[in-house]
Amino acid sequence: MKILVVEDEPKTGDYLRQGLCEAGFVVDLARDGLDGLHLALTEAYDLAILDVMLPGIDGWQVLQGVRRSGKDMPVLFLTAKDAVDDRVKGLELGADDYLVKPFAFSELLARVRTLLRRGNKLKEPDVLRAADLELDLLRRRVTRCGKKIDLTAKEFSLLELLLRRQGEVLPRSLIASQVWDMNFDSDTNVIEVAIRRLRAKVDDGYEPKLIHTARGMGYVLEVAE
Repeated sequence: MKILVVEDEPKTGDYLRQGLCEAGFVVDLARDGLDGLHLALTEAYDLAILDVMLPGIDGWQVLQGVRRSGKDMPVLFLTAKDAVDDRVKGLELGADDYLVKPFAFSELLARVRTLLRRGNKLKEPDVLRAADLELDLLRRRVTRCGKKIDLTAKEFSLLELLLRRQGEVLPRSLIASQVWDMNFDSDTNVIEVAIRRLRAKVDDGYEPKLIHTARGMGYVLEVAE
């Protein structure tokens, strides 16, 4: 899935690009409105995230140009302008959602996935599987070898993340931001404790072992060959 981010503030733009890339998306970043509009019209994107206040032309003008061209990709406005009139204007011009800065990346990611699903571009399964482990997203139920496993809400979210990114080594910073919505602190062992408890529930007494440590890098859920 390919996302266009148009954001002139360097730290915010780089933060968005890194976070979305770590979430599995391909991201192009434009630093001004003219470059953003050019990319939007010449490349194929599944979604665009637009700031309103941009050099060159503003986000509203970018959106107008996109819609005039006939492109119907979902557009999320991300801006510090939180007045009702601004939100209404963006939605009337054809924006699909509006998120005000400052924001939690977890909320932005949830909105991105919702917009992609709404456009029938991202079909997510109801059940995630690895070997004989199953996680039912609708029933919020986890089983292994047909036996129900009771998880806390955080353990469920952690297992869901590992299953969605099955086979990928996930750094502690990504796990911290996605599951706990916090920046990773090297002095805390909350992630190690959560992984240990999750392993005890989904791996102890079962084969093959699914949750593995990539020393110095993070954790991965995979079925070893």
